[in-house]
Amino acid sequence: MRYSPLTRRDFVRGAATVGVGVWVCAPGETAPAASPNEKPDVGMIGVGGMGAGNMQGIVDAGGTVTVLCDADANTLKAATAKRYAEAFQATKTYADYRKMLEAEKKLSAVVVSIPDHHHAFATMMALKLGRHVYCEKPLTHSVWEAREIVKASARAKVATQMGNRAHSSEGLRRTVELVQAGAIGHVKEVHCWSDRPIWPQGIDRPADTPDPPPHLDWDLWLGPAPERPFNPIYHPFRWRGWWDFGTGALGDMACHIMDVAVWALKLGSPTSVEAEGEPRKPETAPLWSAIRYQFPPRSGGLPAVKMTWYDGKKGEALHQPPPEVTDGIKLQTNGTIFVGEKGRIYCDLGGAPQRFAADAPRDPKEKEFKEPPPSLPRLLNGNHYIDFLTAVKGGPKAGSSFEVAGALTEIVLLGNVALRAGKRIEWEGATLKAKNCPEADPFIRRDYRKGWAL
Repeated sequence: MRYSPLTRRDFVRGAATVGVGVWVCAPGETAPAASPNEKPDVGMIGVGGMGAGNMQGIVDAGGTVTVLCDADANTLKAATAKRYAEAFQATKTYADYRKMLEAEKKLSAVVVSIPDHHHAFATMMALKLGRHVYCEKPLTHSVWEAREIVKASARAKVATQMGNRAHSSEGLRRTVELVQAGAIGHVKEVHCWSDRPIWPQGIDRPADTPDPPPHLDWDLWLGPAPERPFNPIYHPFRWRGWWDFGTGALGDMACHIMDVAVWALKLGSPTSVEAEGEPRKPETAPLWSAIRYQFPPRSGGLPAVKMTWYDGKKGEALHQPPPEVTDGIKLQTNGTIFVGEKGRIYCDLGGAPQRFAADAPRDPKEKEFKEPPPSLPRLLNGNHYIDFLTAVKGGPKAGSSFEVAGALTEIVLLGNVALRAGKRIEWEGATLKAKNCPEADPFIRRDYRKGWAL
């Protein structure tokens, strides 16, 4: 195949046409008229790791962080240190987000940056109280929760956004435009991959049961998850590979990486999902996995699509698409390849798309493909937080609102359902059922610890 040198030049030219420092709307939209002086009060649920980054992102985008919440007192202490205090203006702290949401009635919005198993609970409560919500990816811990959050957000009629920040990037939106404009013809195959996990996976539960540190409310941290003794293998951060708390490499990265394919190809519920991964352990995600999704034909004459996900390492090598798919394309550690009838498009995580024309001779009657002008909205620097706060102020709905993010999260988490069920599942999206696999039910909708209900 041959690389089209026009793609990158036209990408830059297209980016320049969308302006600098302003919201640029798709044809027919009206730019928001919110006052630039408005600074919504935002509460942070989770202030370590990604939570700290989200705090800075909200402040830089024009929000005011006034309340902090975390079950780890040391994490709260670090977030309220002098170097943060002036920037975030946070005057109140809580350990329990339920108490925070009940007490802080003047909060405009909350940002949820806690472990996956709490996402739906904090988000649902905030929605019921009429707060705008930005929730980290994946939106929920289970497929059923994702569907319930979408319903709740529709009832609440508030601004929402999932934290898959590449959704707002120029590169991802340009890729969507190229695919939908027919740059490589109909796409029947797409491949997505990640270098994760970079945390412990493929292991058994530790035998030792040390006391939790005094600065951590372990019972509160467990929340809806099954009871188990504390161990530093879970907190801080290393919870992601444990099924009770996290959603593995797929849950961590696919909401970023699969997003471009789901958007560009207008993918809905798959009809089947099958998975493999080794080694298999009952409580943790595997060291590597391959997930194969089959999507049906879509309206507008769009054909069926097979999407394959790869993660982790097999031996010393990253688990990525095979050579017959990549065909010499130099891959980054995270990315997507669209395989079309007239070529391929490759993009890394939010980066500029590269279009590769097919080696087959072109039909002389076929017109040369012309790069389409930008048609999707852009934000300055692709800022996902500005997108959210603009919606909070009454502007256009955020790009990764829960209506969009919930459907994406369902697709992503179905890979884990198939992985944990250990067999190919035939999926019925309308009923949230694996028709051939009743043993998958506990992975579609989990049980909660006593005292917790969504």
